[in-house]
Amino acid sequence: MAMFEEDNDIDSGVKAFTASDFHIPSASVVKTTDVFMVSGEELQKISGLGASFRRKMNRNIQKRFVGIEGVETQQNLLAQAITGYAMFDLIEPPYNLEYLSHIYEISPYNYSAINAKVSNIVGLGFDFIETRKTIDAIDEIDNDVQLERARRKLDRIRQDLHEWLEDCNEEETFKETLIKFYTDVEATGNGYLEIGRTTSGKIGYIGHIPSKTMRVRRLRDGFIQLLYGKAVYFRNFGDQETPNPIAEGSDRPNEIIHFKKYTPRNNYYGIPDIVAAANAMAGNEFAGKYNLDYFENKAVPRYIITVKGAKLSVESERKLLEFFQVGLKGRNHRSLYIPLPADSPDAKVEFKMEPIEAGSQESSFNVYRQTNRDEILMAHRVPISKIGSPQGVSLANARDADKTFKEQVCRPIQEILEKKLNKIVEEMTDTLQLKFNELALTDEDTLSKIDERYLRMQVITPNEVRIRKGMAPMEGGDEVVQLKPQQQAEARAQAGNTRTRDQERENNSPDISGEARNPQGEGRQVE
Repeated sequence: MAMFEEDNDIDSGVKAFTASDFHIPSASVVKTTDVFMVSGEELQKISGLGASFRRKMNRNIQKRFVGIEGVETQQNLLAQAITGYAMFDLIEPPYNLEYLSHIYEISPYNYSAINAKVSNIVGLGFDFIETRKTIDAIDEIDNDVQLERARRKLDRIRQDLHEWLEDCNEEETFKETLIKFYTDVEATGNGYLEIGRTTSGKIGYIGHIPSKTMRVRRLRDGFIQLLYGKAVYFRNFGDQETPNPIAEGSDRPNEIIHFKKYTPRNNYYGIPDIVAAANAMAGNEFAGKYNLDYFENKAVPRYIITVKGAKLSVESERKLLEFFQVGLKGRNHRSLYIPLPADSPDAKVEFKMEPIEAGSQESSFNVYRQTNRDEILMAHRVPISKIGSPQGVSLANARDADKTFKEQVCRPIQEILEKKLNKIVEEMTDTLQLKFNELALTDEDTLSKIDERYLRMQVITPNEVRIRKGMAPMEGGDEVVQLKPQQQAEARAQAGNTRTRDQERENNSPDISGEARNPQGEGRQVE
């Protein structure tokens, strides 16, 4: 059987990182055992295996060195050497996936950045739009009746696709499945969609599989899931011929769409963005633990009480100790009466209470933690305005960051996901394709002004606006708006901005239409 070391596509000497490699204190209390690292008797307990595969596995585990006349060694050489990776012919991921899934919950900045990307990439919903082939076919229709009939047919197909996707999973909506799927992508670098087919070969189930339970086979002929002691084989999406290598005779294994965040270090798995900021996340963990230790283990007293020239009685000491330990809790401005002995001819009695920590206390490493926060968000390429409303971030800067976030982070990933998911849609129809809703940078008022301007300039038709807003096309809406001569002159003047009063009005207008002014002291906005 092919072992992991025989694979030439990746560096077999690269260490598979575990929790301790991130130097995060929380790792000591997080169980990060790789379930595929089982061997010996534990490997034999796995269920879901066929009879021939189990016999082959037992022979490999029980191999011995044999000498003359069948005399063999009694040491069990391979029981501990053969793991689930070798037995199932799998590739070990570069990082411990179980621990990466825990990292998602450990750091608040990592958690918030991942959720922000998930919300803006797949969480805004989706719709079905016409393919280029469909658009060309509609453009060739000259008859208004046929055009109306074609549009009604497209609306029915669009509605049927939405209903079909929702029926493919009784427990989850398709949007919920995508959210779970892409959360795994950002948290562990890998996401898996499970596709099940009916007896007729049509897609009947679409669901999410936790990435930490999945491994890729060395020959790229499928995947193995190991969960609760049971192994399950999955084919690649579209492959309906590869036999089940671990359970012969198994009918119709489900298929997998594997999405990964590319890394040059590995050709089988992806890695999450947080790996690039592992030191920053670890530093925040240490700083947070330091502050917690201050409250849990602080041994510095709040006050020092000194008595000079006399000795307090046992009763006075008891009352004084009781006052500071119990009497001050939750009660402000209380009076304290302490009976002191009278001054003697040789000594004067003095009583003093000196505060040690009278000022307000602040947490440590605040600047360091902010630097680590910025480094984590930089690795995710998520603007800080997407995880909250921190001080010092102006609305103008936030809008610029949102634009960059949409164009450089969200939309490229959406296009890649659309291509993979449209392989599913193509099995149902070739007239429509899935498209994710994009992050909106303009408000409704601005959009309406843009639509009005395009309608007046005869760039778009009314039905194009209605369809984009999810409204039914109207009769005669496929023709451009015909303007009167006076309206045409007005539209040309507005488009060219040729009138002096329009130019003055624009120069003197306030920051409206979705734009914002920089705070005082930050200078003018740069176009």
